[in-house]
Amino acid sequence: MRKIEAVAAFVPYMTCPGNHEEKYNFSNYRSRFSMPGDTESLWYSWDVGPAHLISFSTEVYFFLGYGEELVAKQFQWLERDLQEANRPTRRGERPWIITMGHRPMYCSNNDKDDCTQHESIVRKGLKPNRYGLEDLFYKYGVDLTLWAHEHSYERLWPLYDYKVYNGSTAAPYTNPSAPVHIITGSAGCKERLDPFIPDPREWSALRVEDYGYARMQIVNMTHLWLEQVSDDQDGKVVDKIWLIKDRHGGPRAWQ
Repeated sequence: MRKIEAVAAFVPYMTCPGNHEEKYNFSNYRSRFSMPGDTESLWYSWDVGPAHLISFSTEVYFFLGYGEELVAKQFQWLERDLQEANRPTRRGERPWIITMGHRPMYCSNNDKDDCTQHESIVRKGLKPNRYGLEDLFYKYGVDLTLWAHEHSYERLWPLYDYKVYNGSTAAPYTNPSAPVHIITGSAGCKERLDPFIPDPREWSALRVEDYGYARMQIVNMTHLWLEQVSDDQDGKVVDKIWLIKDRHGGPRAWQ
């Protein structure tokens, strides 16, 4: 807490729980951070300009010793929130929907984690086919999903169910019909960087094994700028993309 005070005391600091916060049923996290809503900061949403942002907990899928109640509550809350965000007047005012969660649905790290060698429980949900988030996010037209956990940076092509949905060959991030996944999880990590498997998956666009952090600028209703900054390379920008969308929404928007 002391280490983040210099930033968190003066800059809006929106949190998202990860596996290191799970002790005592996330009680330390719940008591120290006060985010919008009445869910003890485990999941919540807020608006910034033309964007609706959602923070949620991937950890409810992994620490089932506390029961499945949190999984069900969060899923139901997410669906209600996404339904509200997709009302025509709401989506017209804030077309961008951006989510952030800790453990990614997809990754290509060589660390025996669930998203490389095993099916992601966050993506598919609990057996049999309960509370999976990929179908939910695709249905309601989430534009961008931000992840951490893997101590590296990986940018994916627009993706749904392992299939790439680029806007076009020349401009993959212009009007893609599926969410864009960004994994940026090396900031603040003192353990080590996570290496990648030798051959990238067909849905992986770029991989960087540096300590660093991401910066995002929601420019307007159609343009979003995202870049990855490397601390190992003295602040060099090692990746940058424009995400451009004239149409926002679920599968029906692209028919």
